[in-house]
Amino acid sequence: MALQDTLEQLRSVDFNNLDVNNVGSWPGPVKIMLMAILFVLILAVGYYWHITDKQSDLDRAEAKELDLRKEYEDKAGQAANLEALRQQKIEMEATFDGLLRQLPTDTEVPGLLEDITRTALDNDLTIESIDLQPEKTTEFYIELPIQVVVEGTYHKIGSFVSGVANLSRIVTLHDFAIEPTDDFPTLRMEILAKTYRYLEEAN
Repeated sequence: MALQDTLEQLRSVDFNNLDVNNVGSWPGPVKIMLMAILFVLILAVGYYWHITDKQSDLDRAEAKELDLRKEYEDKAGQAANLEALRQQKIEMEATFDGLLRQLPTDTEVPGLLEDITRTALDNDLTIESIDLQPEKTTEFYIELPIQVVVEGTYHKIGSFVSGVANLSRIVTLHDFAIEPTDDFPTLRMEILAKTYRYLEEAN
């Protein structure tokens, strides 16, 4: 009944006659309504200034949690596969050592030149020149270019290129140029063969 009486009193209040300079003289129901409005406004401002900031902090924390969870899952997966990764590392080191053994040392370069010469002769090519070019040093290895000029038929030149590429030492072939000679079907080929030496072996 008290609520109904309060509502009745509010209906009977003439809000135009309220003195804003003397709030204490206002009827009790109007004061209660004013306090309720102020309370709601304070809650709204408090939510905006406090809860909104906390919500932003919460969103950032949730995003960080997702990142940390993913990082944890990645590391947990690595830990679960640690033994397999160690074995893979051992295999990669063995492969790397095997590749290093295919790189010539200073003392093996003459032997490599002999292998290239023998491959050319085995394919009935005429050797015009095989010249060792100046070394080029990179961050991890030394490059040893060898300029090769030979003459022969198309198929024999192809067999020679295949034979050089399949030598026991690593040799890559670059910048080839083939041109006809006056003695058809003989062709003249210029090609740059490169082999490599691991930089530590050079020191």
